[in-house]
Amino acid sequence: MELWRDDYIFVIAEIGINHNGDLDIAKQLIDMAKRCGCDAVKFQKRTIDIVYTPEVLATPRTSPWGTTTEQQKRGLEFGRSEYDEIAAYCKNLGIPWSASGWDLESQDFIASYDLPFNKVASAMTTHVEFLHKVAREGKPTLLSTGMCGDDEVERALAIFRDMNCPIILLHTTSVYPSPEDILNLLAIPMMRSNFGVPVGYSGHETTVAPSVIAAALGARVLERHITLDRAMYGSDQAASLAERGLRDLIDQLRRLPAMLGDGEKRVMPGEAEVAAKLRYWKPS
Repeated sequence: MELWRDDYIFVIAEIGINHNGDLDIAKQLIDMAKRCGCDAVKFQKRTIDIVYTPEVLATPRTSPWGTTTEQQKRGLEFGRSEYDEIAAYCKNLGIPWSASGWDLESQDFIASYDLPFNKVASAMTTHVEFLHKVAREGKPTLLSTGMCGDDEVERALAIFRDMNCPIILLHTTSVYPSPEDILNLLAIPMMRSNFGVPVGYSGHETTVAPSVIAAALGARVLERHITLDRAMYGSDQAASLAERGLRDLIDQLRRLPAMLGDGEKRVMPGEAEVAAKLRYWKPS
């Protein structure tokens, strides 16, 4: 599966946990991504007892599933039966899918589906053992770089280079939603130049324009969270695009290469005729 190339912007619809533990909502989001022209969908997988301490799980938290954090986290998590159905549903619809693991056990779970690409969440970019596990699979891997400085990105990147695992860095700002004045989109061409690998963008802002700008700056993989309704319960819903925004984004991204052109300054089609009308003097 070719994720990145110079003449195309690969768009991943990040469903994450915006399905709220409901398989029907997950299918509706997959349908929406396909309908809007996304190239793939992605989920998130956690082993609750590994990712969260007993103290965190015991904290009070009111949610549709109960009054503790544990009830909320378990309510949001899909297991084998749900992912089997997701795999079959995506195959039937003709859209690739993947998931980002948040612990070693979850990555083993994801690997059992032989998915076309891996995704390392920003939270796991400094987890050396996890990075080695992902890199050993040798699949094209998206490495999110939120909460990371150059040194942390370089250490992570070295692991994938040592194992000859195809890698693309994703510039991202890990604030949900992200204010536009902290997006630092100029990091995209800087990272491409400094690290010598393709760079994409994972956006958590509430608007469409920054993702289009990111693509204009050279991002060839775009990842955006999607939702049926930004007012739904969930920590990621407000940082997601509903269908109207997603459709607008895809439309702009697909027109962007033609708008950017090839960068050579020359007289464009139709300009000669306009010049003949507007230039009342004869060029020397």
